Amino acid sequence: MEIPRKKIRSSHGEQSLPASGVTSSQPREANKAESTFVEGAVLRITMKNFLTYDYTVVHPGPNLNMVIGANGTGKSSIVCAICLSLAGKATVLERDDKVGGYVKKGCNQGFIEIELFKNGGNIIINREIHAKTNQSVWRLNGKTCNQKTVEEEIKALQIQVNNLCQFLPQEKVGQFAKMSKIELLEATEKSVGPPKLYEYHCELKNSRVKDREMENVIKERTSYLEKTKQRYETNKLDEKRYYEKKRHLDVIELLEKKTPWVEYETTREKLECVKKERDQARRQLAVLKQSHAPMLSKLQAIEEQLKPSDAQMKEKSAAIKDASLKCKEKQDQLDRIHKQIEDIKQAFKMKQTEEDDQRKRIENVKLLIKDLEVVLAEAGNQPDVTPRISEVNAELRNIQLERGKVEEEKADLRREKDNLSAELRMLEKKLNDMNNMMIVKEEKLRGRHRDTYSAVQWLRQNRHLFSGNVYEPLMLVINMKDNRFAKYMENHISFNDLRAFVFQKKDDLDKFMTEVRENLKLRVNAIIAPAETCSRASPSRHIESLRRFGFFTYLRETFDAPDEVMSYLCYQYKVHEIPIGNEQTEAMIKTVIEEPYLKVLYTTDQKYTVKKSFYSNIVSTKNTTVYPPRYLSITVDAEQKRQLEQQMKVCQSRLQGIDEQLNSVQKEAAVLDRRDNELLTEKKSLLELKGKRRQLEQKISTKQDRLRQLEQSSIDLKKIEAETKEKIIAVNSKKTSIVTAMLAQMKAFSKLPDTLDELDAMLNEERTRADCFPRLSQKVVEECSKREKEIKELEHELAEKNDALIAFRQRMSQAKENWLNPLKELLEQINEKFSEFFRVMKCAGEVDLHVDHEDEYDKYGINIRVKFHESSQLHELTQFHQSGGERSVSTMLYLMALQELNRCPFRVVDEINQGMDPINERRAFDILVRTACKERTSQYFFITPKLLKNLSYVEEMTVLCVQNGPHMLRSNEWDNRVFLQLCHRKKEAQA
Repeated sequence: MEIPRKKIRSSHGEQSLPASGVTSSQPREANKAESTFVEGAVLRITMKNFLTYDYTVVHPGPNLNMVIGANGTGKSSIVCAICLSLAGKATVLERDDKVGGYVKKGCNQGFIEIELFKNGGNIIINREIHAKTNQSVWRLNGKTCNQKTVEEEIKALQIQVNNLCQFLPQEKVGQFAKMSKIELLEATEKSVGPPKLYEYHCELKNSRVKDREMENVIKERTSYLEKTKQRYETNKLDEKRYYEKKRHLDVIELLEKKTPWVEYETTREKLECVKKERDQARRQLAVLKQSHAPMLSKLQAIEEQLKPSDAQMKEKSAAIKDASLKCKEKQDQLDRIHKQIEDIKQAFKMKQTEEDDQRKRIENVKLLIKDLEVVLAEAGNQPDVTPRISEVNAELRNIQLERGKVEEEKADLRREKDNLSAELRMLEKKLNDMNNMMIVKEEKLRGRHRDTYSAVQWLRQNRHLFSGNVYEPLMLVINMKDNRFAKYMENHISFNDLRAFVFQKKDDLDKFMTEVRENLKLRVNAIIAPAETCSRASPSRHIESLRRFGFFTYLRETFDAPDEVMSYLCYQYKVHEIPIGNEQTEAMIKTVIEEPYLKVLYTTDQKYTVKKSFYSNIVSTKNTTVYPPRYLSITVDAEQKRQLEQQMKVCQSRLQGIDEQLNSVQKEAAVLDRRDNELLTEKKSLLELKGKRRQLEQKISTKQDRLRQLEQSSIDLKKIEAETKEKIIAVNSKKTSIVTAMLAQMKAFSKLPDTLDELDAMLNEERTRADCFPRLSQKVVEECSKREKEIKELEHELAEKNDALIAFRQRMSQAKENWLNPLKELLEQINEKFSEFFRVMKCAGEVDLHVDHEDEYDKYGINIRVKFHESSQLHELTQFHQSGGERSVSTMLYLMALQELNRCPFRVVDEINQGMDPINERRAFDILVRTACKERTSQYFFITPKLLKNLSYVEEMTVLCVQNGPHMLRSNEWDNRVFLQLCHRKKEAQA
C-alpha cells in the first residue's frame, strides 16, 4: 500500500482554540493547484467541538479521497460536517434528528466551515451550532445570512446532499436498495440528468393531473348536460299543458268579456226599440199632448227607464276599450316574436359559418394523414431491418464478451503494473532516502570544513583525471552498520583523517594535491592506502575469548567501507584489534587492563588506552569519555542500497514487458472498438429506419385521433337546421297563438254564443276544463326557457373544453418528447457503464426504464437487475433478492456509472464496502479508482474502516487517515516526514 499523501489528526484531550484562530472567513481566489477541482468541489472542511473532534482541518484532493480509520475515530463525522455545512437536514444522517446533537458533549456550541471551489472566487460557508437551542448562525463569505441564502448558493452549484445518488451516508447505504423505482429515477434525474430533465418530468406529472381534471370536468359537464336535457323535456311537457290550460283561460276571458257585450247589445237593441217607441210617442205626443194627458205620464215613465240604460252603455263601452288594449298587447307580443325568429335565423347562419371552418379543418387533417400514409407506404417498401438488427445485436454481444476478456486482461496487467509501479516508487523512495542521508552528511561536512566540501565537488567533476581508485573523505564513505557505534569511530579516528581523501596510487595523490591545494588554494587532507591490503587482517584474539570481560565485537565489524579505506583504517588505526565492551567491561576494568594484548578498548561510555613502559614495564592507563557522534550517526546500508538498485532494475524490466503486453492488448481492444463503433453506427442507422416507420405510424395515429375528435366535435348542420326549424315552428306556434288570440278577440266574439244563457253554459264548461290543470303557472314557461338557454351554454362550454383538452394534450405530447428522449439516452449511457462494470466483475447487470402505463408519468421508474452467479438469472435489485454485500456492490457500481456522467461536483459514499466478499471488493475498488481518478471528473469521498492488502493506487488519489485518542497531537502539529522516518526505522529494526 502506498504511503498516504495527506492525513487527518484529531484529539479528545486538546484545548479548544478561539473561533478567530480557526480559519479565515474570506474566500480566496482560486490558485493553480485548485484548477484541477471541478466547480463546487470541497477544498477544506474545518470542525471545532463537533462530534468526536475538538478541532481539525481536512484538505481533500480533487479526485478520489480515501477516508480510512478504525471504527469510532471520526470518519463519519466528516460526512456529517459536509452535510450540515451545506444546509442538509439532520434527518438525512439519521444520527440525531436535532442539529444540536452534533455538538461535542460537554460543549455549548460547535463550529463547522466548508470551502467550495468556484471560478473567480471560492465560497466559504460557516455554521455555528448552539447545542441547547438547536439554533444555527450562518455566514456566507464572512457575512451573516439566513439558511435560505445558503441553500440558494448550494443549489446553484448543483449540490444535493438530500439525494442518495450523490450523498450516501453510512446510515442510508442499506436504504439505496430499498428505494422504489420512482424514487431512484427522480434521484438520478436530479443527480446527472440534463439541467431541465427533472423539471420536464415534474411538468408532465402536473400536466397529467391537470389532464385528468380537465377530462373529469368534461365528463361531469356532459353528465350534467344530459340531466339538464332530461329536465328540459319534462319542463317542455309542462309548458305544453300550461298553454293548453291558457287556451281555456283565454276562452274564459273572452266569454267573460263577451257577456257584457251581449248584455250591451241586448240592452242597446231594447234601447233602440224604446227610442223608436219614444220617437213615435213624441210624435203622437205632439198630436195628442193636449188631448191625451195620460200619455204624458207614460212618456215620463219611459224617459225614466232610459236613464239607467245610458249608464249601462257606458260600462259596456269601457269593457270594449279594455278588449282593444288587450289586442294591442297581443300585437306587441307579435313584434317581439318576429325579432326572436330573426335571432334564431342569425344564429343558424353563424353555425353554418362555423361548420364550414370545421369542415375545412377536417379536410386538412385528412390530407395530412393521406400524405403521411404515402410516406409510410414508401418506408414499408424497404426491406425489414429487424433481422439485421438482431444480427448486429448478437455480434455486439460477442464483441462485448471479447472486450470483457480484453478488459479483464488489461485490468490484470494494469493491476500488475500498478503494483510494480508502487513497488518501484517505494524502492526509489528508499534509495532517495539513502541518498538524502548522504546529502545530510555532505551538509555537515560543508558546515565544518567548506574547503573539503568544495574539493569533493571538484573531484566528482574530474574523477576521469585519475587512473586509480580515489575515495571521498572518510566521513562520507564510512557507513555504520548501527549508529550506536558511530561515537566509537569518531572518537577513534581524528577529524583530519575523517575529512581526508583516500588514494590508491601515489601519482594520483600528487596530481590531486597540486590541483586542489596549489591551483584552487583549498586546505584539504589526503592519504594513500597501504600497498598491501590490510582490510582482511585477523585480530590477535578471537572475540569469543574476550566475552568473559563483556566484549562483544571489534570496531572493524561495526562499519562498512571500500577496501582501500578499510585497509588504511586497519593499518593506521588497528580497527580490527579494538574491542568494544559494555557495562560488564566497565565494572571489571581493573582486571581487563591487566591483559597484555589490549592496548586500546571501549566500554559503553569510556575509551581506555593502556601503555607499558619499555624500560620499567610499568603499565599506565588513560581513560577519556566518549563524546556523542556528529558525522557518522547517519547510516546507509551499502548492501541494502545495492539490493535496492538491483530490485529497481528488475521492476523496470518487468514494467517494460508489461507495457509491451499492454500495447498488444490495446491494439486488440482498438480493433474491437473500431468494429464495435461500426456496428453501433449501423445499428443506429437501422434503428432510425425502424424508428422512422414507428414515428410515422405514431404521427398518423395522432392525426387520426385529432380527426376523430374533430369529427366528434363537428357541427351537425342538418340537426341544427332541424332544431332551428323546430324553434321557428315553436315561435310561430306562439305567434299563431297570439294571432289566434287577437283574432279571437277581434273576430272571436262572432264564434261565441250570442245569448247570455249560452255564454253562461260555455263559461262554466271552460272553467271546469281549466281546473283540470292545477299548479301550472307562467313559471313553467320561464323554467323551460331557462333550461333551453342553459343547454345551449353547456353545449358551447363543452365544445370549448374539448378543444382546450385536445390542444393541451398536443402540448403534453411535445413535452413528453422533450423529457422521454433525453431520459432514454441518459439511461442508455448509465446502462452501458453499469453493464461494463459488471462484466469486469465477471457478473451481469443492466439498467432500464420501467413503465406501467405510457401516460402515467408519476409511475415511471428505473429498474436495476443484477446477476452474481453464472447459474442464476437477472433479478431486480431489492432488499430481498440479493445479499448485503451484493447490494453494496450494485449500489457502488451504479454510483460509479453516474460518476462517469460527471454532473454533480462531488459524491460521498460512507462504508459501502462493508459485507462485500474480498473478490468483489477488490474488483469494485479497481473500478472505483479508474473511474474516480479520471481527468475533470467529480470529486469523490470513499469512507471505509478497512482496506484489502495490495490494492492498486494511483497518484491522483488522496488518502486521508483518521486517527483518534487521548494522547494525539494537534492536527497542525503533525509531521508526516518524522512519522515516516519512525516507521522506516521500526521496520528496519524488526527486520
